[in-house]
Order: sequence, then C-alpha cells, then structure tokens
Amino acid sequence: MSTTTRRNFLRGTALAVSATIATPLGLRGEETITLPFANGTRTIAKYPQKRPLIVLTARPPQLETPFPVFNESVITPNDAFFVRYHLANIPLEIDTATFRLEVKGLVETPLQLSLEDLRTKFESVEVVAVNQCSGNSRGFFQPRVGGGQLGNGAMGNARWKGVRLKDVLDKAGVKAGAKQLVCNGLDKAVLPQTPDFIKALEIDHARNGEILLAYEMNGEPLPMLNGFPLRLVVPGYFGTYWVKHLHELEIVGEPFGGFFMSTAYRIPATPGGCVEPGTVPAATIPIAKFKIRSFLTSVLDGDQLRAGAPLTLRGIAFDSGEGITEVQVSTDDGATWQRAELGKDLGRYSFREWRLPWKPTAGDHVLKCRAFNRLGESQPLEPLWNPAGYMRNVVETTRVSAA
Repeated sequence: MSTTTRRNFLRGTALAVSATIATPLGLRGEETITLPFANGTRTIAKYPQKRPLIVLTARPPQLETPFPVFNESVITPNDAFFVRYHLANIPLEIDTATFRLEVKGLVETPLQLSLEDLRTKFESVEVVAVNQCSGNSRGFFQPRVGGGQLGNGAMGNARWKGVRLKDVLDKAGVKAGAKQLVCNGLDKAVLPQTPDFIKALEIDHARNGEILLAYEMNGEPLPMLNGFPLRLVVPGYFGTYWVKHLHELEIVGEPFGGFFMSTAYRIPATPGGCVEPGTVPAATIPIAKFKIRSFLTSVLDGDQLRAGAPLTLRGIAFDSGEGITEVQVSTDDGATWQRAELGKDLGRYSFREWRLPWKPTAGDHVLKCRAFNRLGESQPLEPLWNPAGYMRNVVETTRVSAA
C-alpha cells in the first residue's frame, strides 16, 4: 500500500494495513455546547475519523459523544464513539506490518504475534458490548469532585471482533503460580516521572473466554483514537481495563502495584462503592463492573412538545452482563410507572433499546426511567456518592413541557 493511500486515514478512512494521524491532532472549531452543570461549556471539535465531538481536554484527547447520538441507533457509530486517554504521548502512526503483540512472563512459550497471526491462527469471535468510562456523568456529582467533568456521553456500544484472550494465553501456556495479567499499550507519558498507564486483570478473569483482543469495531478496523490496531475488550467492566494500542501482555506471580491499579481507579470498599457525601472511605478496592443504568434518548431536558400529539419515548439500558429484563418509565415524576417494550436483544453486554408510546397533555412533565436485570437489581432514586466521581447510576430525570 502506498504512502499516499496510508494517509487516507486523515480523511476518515479506516485502514487495515497502517494508519497515521497528522498533528496538531484536533481541528478546533468555534461551536460550543453547555452541559447541564456548573462550568459545563465545552468546545465542539472534529478529529480524524470522528464527527464533531465534545472536547473535555485536547492533550491528551478526551472527547465525549453528544447525547443525541444515542438515539440514532443502539450501536454507537465509530465516528461518534467517545475517546479517553490518560497520557499525552499517544501513537500518531502505526505500521501494522511491524506491529507485534508480546506475550511474556510466567508462560511456557513467549510469543511475538503479528496482526496477521491473530487473524489467521486463532478463531475470530464477535461480541456486542458497552464501553463506559469510569467517570461517565461525573459532572453531575454533588458535592462536586475532582477529575474530568463529563456529561453522560463517555459511553458507547459497539460490535467488537477479534480473538479470545484465553486462546492467546493458552497458546503461550500459563505457568503455575500465575496471579495476574499485566496489560500495556503504546501510549506513553511526556514526562519520565509520570506513571505509565498499565492495567492488570486477575488471571482467572483473563482466561474466562469472554475478553477479546479486538482488531475490528462495527465491521471496520479500530479507529486510531479508539485503540488501533488492537485493544482489550473487557465486557461488563469499566473502560479503564479496555487497554488501547495493546502491545504487551505479561503474566506475573504477584499483584501488580502500578499507579493505575494501586492508587487510581479505586472505589470505597463498601456495599455499592459509596460513602456519605464529602467523606473519605476507610478502605478502597479497584473499580470493576458496571452498575445498571438506563437513559431516555428521544427527548432531551427542556424540550418543548406538542400537547396531544402522540409520540414514542425511546431509550437504552445496560448493566454488567446479567441482562436487562425490564424497563419502567414514569411521566409524572415517579408517582406511577409503566412498563416499556424492550427492543432486540443483541447480547447481555449490549445496550438494550426500550420504547413507550405517550401522548403528553398540556403543561410541565417530569420523565424518569429505571431498568431491572435478571438479579432484580435496579437504580437508586437518589444519587450515590464517592470521592472519585465513579459509577453514577441514579434514575435519570428529564423535564419537558407541552403546549
């Protein structure tokens, strides 16, 4: 493939052979959006392979999906999928001809696998799964907490294709005494004293057969900003474990003590991972699985509707993989609830669409939705709190009026 063709990435073309990002990375525009919390004004910008997204930070790029996108389809388009990095020195060009995934540590046979090896020497599998940032919705926390003040757009649902992590580890041969799998990507820190972004999975989790080494997203090679050419897909777990530009797997015999496991991405060691607002937990544990969530997507807060005109309320729900069994909707601020119709089941890790016909009467209306899963779990009516602003899953409220 010629250099010119490789650089088609700059025009938004996903390439199977190589990819390049030009610098400066972001194409900043004048358009802004104001998210519904204090200091919520954000720039809208277009990045390579992306439609205009909400910019939280430019270096490293942190891009949030505009919420109306979630009403387009239960599958989030690649060009609208959110972007999260921790380190500013991100890959701008990757040649897949020389790219290798290294598997090392407590293994019988260390491996150096090319993308061609992964595609041809292992069974390919697909899963539809939600990737959600741990801090999704952090901007709504009260009292407010430190960290990126995100709205509800740091999540997305995609069809991921790749190979089972288990199959690769079995090929290497896991030795006795293995405790964790340490996962590293190609993004690096600008300053040497900044900790590298490295994550670890318990070895039994890594070998459960559900985690993928994904090279495709919605039928195309991964977008560069979403981890090209290879990323972990850890269904049901927060995005901190979905390591992008994955190039190194190391099996170790002791718990990994890196910053992003031992200090960052930790929640209170309490039921629900919460504490009283403004307090500090006595102990913490690493964040892990999603909590159950649901959203109304077809109507936005503050919308003006036509009284007496029939419409269909639509939305999405998801959890950590137990499976959504019911969604209830209230059009009277929680006084009464109606059962919504669930859409097609794309798998237990996917968004599940829901619908409910409604004819608004004249006046103000407070809309709420709540989901239930196979364990009977649902969402709290009042928000829970933790000092890192993780795992928000309160019953969401949308206020509209009709005339």
